[in-house]
Amino acid sequence: MPLEIERKFLVNSDRYKIGAKPVHIMQAYLTIQNHLAIRIRIEGRNASLAIKSKVSERVNREYEYSIPLDEAQSMMKLSEHSVITKTRYLVDFKRHTWEVDEFHGDNEGLVVAEIELDDENEIFEKPDWLDNEVTSDYRYLNSNLSKSSYKTW
Repeated sequence: MPLEIERKFLVNSDRYKIGAKPVHIMQAYLTIQNHLAIRIRIEGRNASLAIKSKVSERVNREYEYSIPLDEAQSMMKLSEHSVITKTRYLVDFKRHTWEVDEFHGDNEGLVVAEIELDDENEIFEKPDWLDNEVTSDYRYLNSNLSKSSYKTW
C-alpha cells in the first residue's frame, strides 16, 4: 500500500527560489469527503489522477496514475470546486527535497512548503525560510483550499 508521510510549513521569505526550478500546476478535485479526495492534476505537459485518503495527521494513502492530458482537461470541468493554481519549486536541502507551493488566484499570498519523510517521527533539518508548521491545520490541505480559499479566512 503506497503511503505518503509528509509535514507542511508556512514560508517566511522567497529565499527558497534560489536555484529552484519552477513548474506550473493546475489541479481540481472530483471528490472531497472526510478523509478522501480524488484529484486531477496537470503539471507542465503531464497529467495524473490521484486518490488520497488520510491515515493520520501526517500519513496518507496515495494512489496516483498518469492519464492523457486531454482527458485531465476534460475531467477538471467536472469539479464542483475551484481549480487550484500554483507554482511549485523543488528545493534540495540537507538530504531532502522540499516542495514549495506558491498559490495563485483565490489563494494568492499563500506559500506552503512540504517535506516527504520515510518515517512519521523522522528528524530533519529545517531551512531558515520555514515558518510555523501547519500539518495539523487541515485548512491548508489543497482539497480544502479548493472549497474555502485562503482569501476568505
